[in-house]
Amino acid sequence: MRKKYDGYQAFQFLEAGVDYKDIKLAADVGRVEPYIVPVTDAQEAEVQRILDEEIIISAHEHASKIPENVDEIFEYRRGGREFTGYAGLAQSGLDIFFENFMDGTALITSPNGWKWYDIIHDLGTHLCDIDHQDMIYLARTLDDLYRAKPEGKIAMVGTLEAATACENEVDRVDVVYGFGIRLMGITYSESNYLGSGLKEPNDGGLTTFGRKVVDRMNKLGMTIDISHCGDKTAMDVIEYSPKPILASHCGPRAMWDINRLFPDDVLVALADRGGVVGIEAAPHTTITAEYPLHSIDSIMQHFEYTVDLIGIDHVTFGPDTLFGDHVGLHHAFAAQLSIGAANHGPAFDEVEYVKGMENPGENFPNIIRWLVSHDYSRDDIRKVVGRNTLRVLEQTWAR
Repeated sequence: MRKKYDGYQAFQFLEAGVDYKDIKLAADVGRVEPYIVPVTDAQEAEVQRILDEEIIISAHEHASKIPENVDEIFEYRRGGREFTGYAGLAQSGLDIFFENFMDGTALITSPNGWKWYDIIHDLGTHLCDIDHQDMIYLARTLDDLYRAKPEGKIAMVGTLEAATACENEVDRVDVVYGFGIRLMGITYSESNYLGSGLKEPNDGGLTTFGRKVVDRMNKLGMTIDISHCGDKTAMDVIEYSPKPILASHCGPRAMWDINRLFPDDVLVALADRGGVVGIEAAPHTTITAEYPLHSIDSIMQHFEYTVDLIGIDHVTFGPDTLFGDHVGLHHAFAAQLSIGAANHGPAFDEVEYVKGMENPGENFPNIIRWLVSHDYSRDDIRKVVGRNTLRVLEQTWAR
């Protein structure tokens, strides 16, 4: 089912230069030379059947366009509007995607670092834009997820990278749930009231308040994410929560030794409790020794290692991509978002972009091409591009 896209551009109901500062944004289609994973004509026909017939889910994206000149990123963020790449999403093959509103760091507007306000502002302006078009809608219920494909639309799942803005008030979980958040991380690299982030040298594990938040999320029907947690905090969450957990965008540290990825024991424990791991594709994360230049080939090595370790029923993809110069963005944000500290590890050569998985528009057609060309069965492909994630949502969301 092709998406019903009418050409809408983000915030076209407002006047550039009058209602917001007009900053030139990166293209969401054709920004770099597209790369198509090589397949035969018969295999491409099967790829298109899968895109037409199966539910395709990205467990983690930032589906917005950033400035063409990344040096303007902070000025763009202070403007308080995220410009969704609708044209790119229209050709993505996605039926459902998890859209991430960070943890209050996305806007960087408040002089006192008031992340709680930033989250509400970011959500409100973003959803205002979503409500002015017809292809994408906010998913609040399981039924909302399942109606996307038959209607030729895309369901957007509201997500926060971390619960940092809850500070020490557990009722704030209810508030963001009411605004449409259905998945939330525990920490974003740095420690907070709930536990330790992955950049911390000493991991104290899930705190007493963190356990209260886990309890509240499970009561409300909000999925828990551990992607940016330290190892002990991640393990504590897995062991404490009676419901399964998503590690929506990560990978196996055994393949590339950086803290952004998890050791085998965490991945095994997550799978043993019914959870699912989404394989990451953000620049310079899921590299391998065989493929030191980050590309779809190195990403799929991480995928296959994880499948061999925990089984096909517990793996999916959370590419964590956007529309624009992602490498340049990482450089600009390294200090503010702890990215540099999180990714210290083996030396590597930078790429300008991740070949084959550069943006949300190209990720899943290429993932499916790779899987088809490597003789994965339709049933296994169905699981890893959507059904595994749906199983976790069916067990964690309210009915």
